[in-house]
Amino acid sequence: MKEYILLFRHENMNRKVSPEQMQHWMKQQMEWVDSIASKNKFVSGTGLLFDDAKVVNHQKFVTNGPFGDIKETLGGYIVVKAESADEAAEFAKGAPILQGEGNTVEVRQIVTH
Repeated sequence: MKEYILLFRHENMNRKVSPEQMQHWMKQQMEWVDSIASKNKFVSGTGLLFDDAKVVNHQKFVTNGPFGDIKETLGGYIVVKAESADEAAEFAKGAPILQGEGNTVEVRQIVTH
């Protein structure tokens, strides 16, 4: 069995959401992850905070946050076990993040040695 990372990309995370909406989304996310874990396919994962984020470019210049000119930001990830990228993509289809227009889940195989 291979491991795949599912990267959650949010479009326009500069919009503010209410604490109630955030709580609702987190509940959906936990239920989705629990459904993967119930199949013994969940490995790990977490959300990524935007507060105090830094970006370092190739010239070693540091800027605040994953903001500026970018259209989307990385909001978190999970790692799953799957037989193929297609199976991992099926898990990704259930991600609550996809309720947001422009949001995506990128599926990539993890290199293991």
